[in-house]
Amino acid sequence: MEKLKSFYYDKRSQVVLFSSIAIALYGYDQGMMSLINTNNDYLTTMGIGAEDPQVGVIVSVYYLGTAVGAVIFSLMADRWGRKPALFWCLATASLGNLIMFVAGLGYSRGALAVMYLGRVVMGLGVGGVDSVVPIYSSELSEDDARGKALAQEFQSNIFGLNMAFAINLAVTVTLGKRNEWAWRVPIICMQAYPLSLLLIFERLPESPRWFISHGRQEDAKESLFAIMGEEDGKNKFDELTEQANNESDQSVGYKDMFTPGHPQFHPTMIVVLGQVNQALTGYGAVSVYGPQIFELLGYGVRKSEYLTQGNYISYFVLMTFAWLLIDAFGRRTLLLWGSVVLTICFALLTVFGGLSMNSDEYGIPTDAVAIPGIVTLFVATAAFGIGWLATVWLIPTEIYPTTARAQGTAVSVIIWGLANFAVTLLTPILFNNLNYWIFLVFAATNTIAGISTYLYVPETGGRSFEENQEFFDKARDEKTWRVGKIDDGEHKYLPYPKPGGQDGESQPLLQRIRDQVT
Repeated sequence: MEKLKSFYYDKRSQVVLFSSIAIALYGYDQGMMSLINTNNDYLTTMGIGAEDPQVGVIVSVYYLGTAVGAVIFSLMADRWGRKPALFWCLATASLGNLIMFVAGLGYSRGALAVMYLGRVVMGLGVGGVDSVVPIYSSELSEDDARGKALAQEFQSNIFGLNMAFAINLAVTVTLGKRNEWAWRVPIICMQAYPLSLLLIFERLPESPRWFISHGRQEDAKESLFAIMGEEDGKNKFDELTEQANNESDQSVGYKDMFTPGHPQFHPTMIVVLGQVNQALTGYGAVSVYGPQIFELLGYGVRKSEYLTQGNYISYFVLMTFAWLLIDAFGRRTLLLWGSVVLTICFALLTVFGGLSMNSDEYGIPTDAVAIPGIVTLFVATAAFGIGWLATVWLIPTEIYPTTARAQGTAVSVIIWGLANFAVTLLTPILFNNLNYWIFLVFAATNTIAGISTYLYVPETGGRSFEENQEFFDKARDEKTWRVGKIDDGEHKYLPYPKPGGQDGESQPLLQRIRDQVT
């Protein structure tokens, strides 16, 4: 009871809960369409065939909506506050979901157009969630716990993915692939997320950084006192006020961020690189087309669906390691090791896929190839979740001044949306034409992602927002973007203190992990 009471008054815990549920909404949509795409009634209602390219277009057009929504709601977050922006992007996502639900409900003419509209409107809202939630969460977290907070929220993303696929699978098994409600029920169940968020919305604090940047000092104090208590709140207020004064002449627009030579051009390119590389991992295709991949390894439709659910469950469980490790080892380390493991896994899947496709010719039992293939795919899922899921969303919230943070995170969502639009649009085409060779493509793109990350992505964990911005100042002074050549490569590692309290020497590994758990 005491813990429940403490949580009720703990503003940071409420922010993490709210952010987690909001991010779970994004995960729910990822898992929602996977079995809807194969529902016969859905395809008939939309007037398309199972192999019609529009199956992929309906999925991918949502990502174009996220790109536009990121801009709209990031501007709203900067002008009117993080909370109002969050309210309206959730309302928009809810509206888009309702439009999808009524597509073809009692009519057939125009159903496809309504579904497209619903996907785009829902994308607008989810793009807003993806751009504003990481900013909001990061601005209300401690410098040494930002990674843990966001990784926990992205574990909820996988919970949403699991929930969507589980509902999909349950109604498909119960009602069959020719039943209308087998695809409408998973859509309308998404409404649980915005409705539950409204229950705790009013208790959330506004970002003190936003208040100060808009000259609302008294509101900032009130917010800080509610979050930290009066004494700590006063100290934090003085610190944030000083930072805001230093940034007062740093107004940044989207055009500035893409103008070579502007101070925010370099961090913006790091953000673009991160999201492009995340798309190059190929895991967006795995999350949407999981059942088809297991079928490629040699199993039937229903068993492939069960295996996909099992993969998502392991994904959720293993994401625990992401929030245990992201502040202990740093963003850069997890990204690099994630790329190494994903490259190896996709290379192995190429071999297993080839053997599966030719198992009759070679006389190889299905399980002899499929089982190691399944294990490899599960490992790839873990590597992506730990290494690449939360990290690329966290970095944009850590490398910009307050005056550019909303725009920078919006750029992250825009690039994510455009990159995933291309991936989800091309994946079914690649599957149909390349079969198992698609895995070799992903092995190559993961190699590219790892090398470019090693060369150009700095370590942002364990540092304040202002310390991370110093990296870009030094890069400009030294006229290089290579991390290893800036400040003697200091930003390749976390700034752990020495036992005597000085910076430079890392703490024992077990101690670092223990600190993150506690």
